[in-house]
Amino acid sequence: MSKAVRIGNVTIGGGAPVAVQSMTTTRPRDTENTVSQILALEKAGCDIVRFCVRDEADAKAITVIGEKTHIPLVADIHFDYRLAIAAAEHGADKVRINPGNIGGEDRIAAVADCLKAHRIPVRVGANTGSIEKEHLLKYGRSARALVESALCNVRALERHGVEDIVVSVKASDVRLTVEAYEMLAKTVDYPLHLGVTEAGTLMSGVVKNSVGIGALLLKGIGDTVRVSLSADPVEEIVAAKRILRSVGLDKNYAEIVSCPTCGRCDWDLIPFAEKTEAFTAGVKKPIKIAVMGCVVNGPGEAADADIGIAGGKDGCMIFKKGAPYKKVAYEDAERVFFGEIENCLK
Repeated sequence: MSKAVRIGNVTIGGGAPVAVQSMTTTRPRDTENTVSQILALEKAGCDIVRFCVRDEADAKAITVIGEKTHIPLVADIHFDYRLAIAAAEHGADKVRINPGNIGGEDRIAAVADCLKAHRIPVRVGANTGSIEKEHLLKYGRSARALVESALCNVRALERHGVEDIVVSVKASDVRLTVEAYEMLAKTVDYPLHLGVTEAGTLMSGVVKNSVGIGALLLKGIGDTVRVSLSADPVEEIVAAKRILRSVGLDKNYAEIVSCPTCGRCDWDLIPFAEKTEAFTAGVKKPIKIAVMGCVVNGPGEAADADIGIAGGKDGCMIFKKGAPYKKVAYEDAERVFFGEIENCLK
């Protein structure tokens, strides 16, 4: 088990639930739009949010943003060690840096002292675009190079007494990402921040992240996740939540199972399944709901569902725990079925 690290009011590692992260597409100095975006992320279920800090105005804006939002704020900083210090002083709950690109040992020490003084953690790590030349020359573009690069950054902070560290090793290659995290998990006990970097647009990016993050979570690796997408940041939260549900780490929701339909399907199942998913989107307790195409094997295939519906030639059959419960006409199916779902949730 990884050690616990506290980020504002959220704990990662130490057996805590896997936290979901995203990053704003706005700069902190644009406080109005940044706050608006963070509030939208909060509503979607985001636990921790990050934004880039590129200058002093961005750092100073953290104070205002913190007063208007409710989740931990992470300042992402590269190259200028003074911005890491400024971000901490203006209320960042965590900073993300790579010690290797902020200057010499004296600058690393200054940042380390600031982190300790404000008692805030730091994320360090590597991705395939930031591996130091020495590691590339020795190991090539590989999992070992990623891990050694990350460990180099970890040791730079450890030398100055920093203990609250989160580590990441990201690549856009899913197999390389998984291999690197597996290797890193055997090496350190710090919490691991999972993600497939530069994963792409919505559809392809969700697939790559689901395969990579899901594979690691199923092995018990990972304490916080960010699904990187070239899309609205809220989509990152939606995808992350679904990944956690798919691997069994979030059970307090309505699971919708539905068949892909075939020639036996005599009713308009697909929009009905979509309406059912939308109707139960806000459910915060475990329930399994099935929307099946036909009565030939629908109830049997979804026998473990709390409640389900299957289409037939003359209407739909509602079933509970695999057993027939009530037959309804097509035109009444939505009203009756949704009412039965509400009854199951009481």
